[in-house]
Amino acid sequence: RRAHADCLPVLARALVERRRLRMTYGARSTDELTEREVSPQRLIHYRGNWYLDAWCHVRKSPRAFAVDAVRAAAMTEAEAREVPVAELERTLGATYGIFSGRPAHWAELRFDTHTSRWIRDEIWHPQQQLRIDRQGRCVLRVPYARETELVMDILRHGAAVEVLSPKALRQRVAAEASRLAALYVGG
Repeated sequence: RRAHADCLPVLARALVERRRLRMTYGARSTDELTEREVSPQRLIHYRGNWYLDAWCHVRKSPRAFAVDAVRAAAMTEAEAREVPVAELERTLGATYGIFSGRPAHWAELRFDTHTSRWIRDEIWHPQQQLRIDRQGRCVLRVPYARETELVMDILRHGAAVEVLSPKALRQRVAAEASRLAALYVGG
């Protein structure tokens, strides 16, 4: 995704100079623009997109901001609040994907033997648990707080993966697969 060309240099400069930022942020989840004051901590490149991990002075907690959703940014004279890396990891790196939060669930996924050749070498999450069953299939467990990105990755593997648990995730993937099939069947 394309970032607003004038914002990324401001974010990077504030990060290097350890200064707070005032920014206008467009949250895709709510389609709402909000004004934020943040203390930048690090820039993360994830799946082809840039994210700013920062202490949000509005929400009073660490947050990840998609750089391409920053509509305007200005560096202030105020010093940035320093957040220990351990706290950032605990808050922003504890669950699957870019969605932060404490792990609420563990997904257990079983891949067919062919796809398992690749899955066994992939890292989906630093705390993942992987085992090979008697048929040579990978059974992968990953923590997650929100299922959005995990569902996309499961669907990417099509019929080569089965959600074993939890039941709610299995049902969500089945519902998405049904909607997908409805686009192509009978039409």
